[in-house]
This record gives sequence, structure tokens and C-alpha cells, in this order.
Amino acid sequence: MITRSATLNVMMSAARKAARGLIRDFGEVEQLQVSLKGPSDFVSSADLKTEKILRQELQKARPAFGFLMEEGGRIEGSDASHRWIIDPIDGTTNFLHGIPHFAISIGLERDGEIIAGVVYEPVHDEMFHAEKGAGAYLNEHRLRVSARRRMDEAIFATGIPYKGRPGHRQFLADAEAVMANSAGIRRFGSAALDLAYVAAGRYEGYWESGIKAWDIAGGIVLVREAGGYVTDFDGQGDMLQKGEVVAANDQLHRPLFSLLQSVRKDGGHPD
Repeated sequence: MITRSATLNVMMSAARKAARGLIRDFGEVEQLQVSLKGPSDFVSSADLKTEKILRQELQKARPAFGFLMEEGGRIEGSDASHRWIIDPIDGTTNFLHGIPHFAISIGLERDGEIIAGVVYEPVHDEMFHAEKGAGAYLNEHRLRVSARRRMDEAIFATGIPYKGRPGHRQFLADAEAVMANSAGIRRFGSAALDLAYVAAGRYEGYWESGIKAWDIAGGIVLVREAGGYVTDFDGQGDMLQKGEVVAANDQLHRPLFSLLQSVRKDGGHPD
């Protein structure tokens, strides 16, 4: 029997409620209104509706907490210590192309630290959730990071910068180094699910730069509570501020981190 806090129950309930409309929209994706925020950066009416439901449900339960949201931006709360960090659809491009790999991501930050996270993949009803000190779970099953110890047996996930985003040459340098030392790289288009998959042992690790706080806030505590490590590219804990992350199991975080550091020390190929 899993014992969950009232706050985590609120997060999970909000994600499930918002997902009901999201699944309907996914079935009618060709009819959705879609606008372009950047050269390859989309926002759909589904993003906006999902974020509205999440905000309403979370605000109803914890009215003093602030928000940081992908579409709605920053909203200050009367409780300066707590804020929700929300991505209504992490993997919007997948969603709009009919690819069933996207998630709702909710992180709860307290005094600058993520203390609870929910990543809900509604197509397969996979609810990843974790609280600091209480473990990480997929639905009712306890999660543990992969036990693989060798880089050449490991699968790593990443994100590829697309049109309008910097970092193409750096990514190629990183990917070349990781490919030469691993069993493979995957790019599925959802940072939140990449982190959740590391927590579940599906990947050994994940790295990415040029991402936003709402992309990774829900997943950071998942990896840590499943026994893994999450840092920025300097080995510190400023992932949300710097927009970069290196996450892996307890055996391979250091090798992955050291490999990526060596690429940057050797020149790094900045754009």
C-alpha cells in the first residue's frame, strides 16, 4: 500500500482530470487550432485548455502557491516558498503529428528545490510520481533506476535542437562522443518522459541543454527518488536556472557527465 501526501494526490488528480480532454483532442488533432511561437515551436488550443484545467485544480487545492507555466508564464502566490511548475503537453510536436508520446508534467518547488513531481503519459495511462524522501513510482509499482554499469551496454536519451534554437554543433559533438561509447542514443521528443524513463530503468541516462524549467521540473525528483543522479553540466543542482540536465543511474552518471565535460574542454563546437 503506497502512502502518498495530500499534495501529491492533488497533483495526480489534476493531471488525470486535464488528461481527459487532452486524449479527446489527440483523437481529433487535425481539427485543433495551432499557432506558431517560433520557427519550429508550436502551441495548440489543447496546450491552453490543459494548462487552464491544471491551474484551476491546483489553485483550488493550494490557493497560496505560485505558478510557473509554459503558456501562462509566472504568477506569484502569497506563499513565497512554494510554486507549481507546469508543462501542459511536454512533447507538443509529437502530439500535433499524431505520435503517442507526450505527457503532462507538474513539479512542486519549495524554496528553490523540487520536492514532488508528476509526469503523466495519458495514452498508456502511465502515472509517474515521486516525493522527496518517499520514493518514485509508476502507477502502484516502485521504481528503481537501471543497474547497468557499463557505458557500452547503456542506452541514453537526449533532445536535438531544431530550427531556431542554438546548439546544433554542440549537440553533434556530444552525440558523437556518446555514440562512440554506448549502445545507442534515443530522441523521442519529451524531456519529462526521458527523465521518467531513466527513473524506470528504461534508459540508463539522459542529457540535454537549451531546455526550460517546465520541461524537467516534474522529472527531476523521479530520478533522484529512484536512486539516480541529476545535475547540470557543471555537476551542480542549477538545472532549472541553466536549462540543462545530465541524469543517469548511480553507476553511469559520472561516466556520462565526464564524457560530456571532456567534449566541452576539447573545444565544444559552440554555434
